[in-house]
Amino acid sequence: QVQLVESGGGLVQAGDSLKLSCVAAGLTFRTYAMGWFRQAPGKEREFVVGISWNGGRSYYADAVKGRFTFSRDNAKNTVYLQMHSLKPEDTAVYLCAAIYCGDGSARSPDRYDDWGRGTQVAVSS
Repeated sequence: QVQLVESGGGLVQAGDSLKLSCVAAGLTFRTYAMGWFRQAPGKEREFVVGISWNGGRSYYADAVKGRFTFSRDNAKNTVYLQMHSLKPEDTAVYLCAAIYCGDGSARSPDRYDDWGRGTQVAVSS
């Protein structure tokens, strides 16, 4: 059974930084591309970033490009989302997702096979 567990969320002020982590278990991690999505109250789940199985390619939503950095450590079955220059509009639950044999470019939530429960990020103005 695949498990994805996110951590690192919190309440910060605009302009601050946060680093999210997602630890995966129950899967051969190196065979999965990974993604981060976010969902704000009353809104649809939104693609944030995807990363290929080896971390060689990453794909960012325009809203976070230049501010967020996605990385992975296959030895630790972990992906990281470093977020800088946070804005109030970044406030959402951030969810980690895995896609078997993906290249990291999938932006539709329907493409992903497994999901974590999410970690809350709140950015005050």
